[in-house]
Amino acid sequence: MARDKKDPQELSVEDKLKNLYQLQTMLSEIDSIKTLRGELPLEVQDLEDEIEGLTTRIDQSQADMQGLQEEISKRKIGIQDNLASIERYTQQLDNVRNNREYENLTKEIEYLQLDNQLHEKKIREANEAYEHKQEEIRRCSDTVTERRDDLDVKKSELDEIISETRAEEEKLRERSKNLELTIEPRLLSAFKRIRKNSRNGLGIVYVQRDACGGCFNKIPPQRQLDIRMRKKIIVCEYCGRIMIDPELAGIKLNKPADEKPKRRSRKKVEKTEED
Repeated sequence: MARDKKDPQELSVEDKLKNLYQLQTMLSEIDSIKTLRGELPLEVQDLEDEIEGLTTRIDQSQADMQGLQEEISKRKIGIQDNLASIERYTQQLDNVRNNREYENLTKEIEYLQLDNQLHEKKIREANEAYEHKQEEIRRCSDTVTERRDDLDVKKSELDEIISETRAEEEKLRERSKNLELTIEPRLLSAFKRIRKNSRNGLGIVYVQRDACGGCFNKIPPQRQLDIRMRKKIIVCEYCGRIMIDPELAGIKLNKPADEKPKRRSRKKVEKTEED
């Protein structure tokens, strides 16, 4: 179209506002499609994150279990080595030549026995920790199974909604991109910034009942006149949204009907006739 090929900066303010409002309409329709999906995308993301976290915990628990098994094996070997040394020292007790040798061997045997007791304590603790890790893995695995079932259901619902709205959304996005080319970059950037900061996603609104259509604060008559003149871009001094008049937005307002003459009361009529 000829207007699309025209430099956006050469357009009149009225055309700029008109294009901007058309863009807002398309983006609002896209927002409505996203709203239709509701919280499903977030729920799907949360489930995926939870499953990933649980899987990581399972992997870590399995690694911890392997480390516990290695520790138990090392301590069992240590116990066997100590028992062999105790047996050897016990045999040497029969051949001691003085009390000093006897005391040294006795102390060595006592030390090895205490060391074995420590090994046995650590083995019991490691076995308890191993069982705890096993239970944690079972619990996490059950939770992962449940979450994956929930994820499949949520993904199915989301895919169904997306498939129903994908064509319409892609069409709207393509049209909005083409329309953005007709808006000067500085104005488009300001519009997107306003839209991002507004809760309802509206960057441009029309005047409703002498008030801003975004924040509903009253607009002074002179400012309303400036808006209707369409000679410059005017923003709401309260919310910062760009404002246009309803006619430019294609909104037809019902004009108040002419007041009918008040009907004279019957009593007043009779009094007049008597006079």
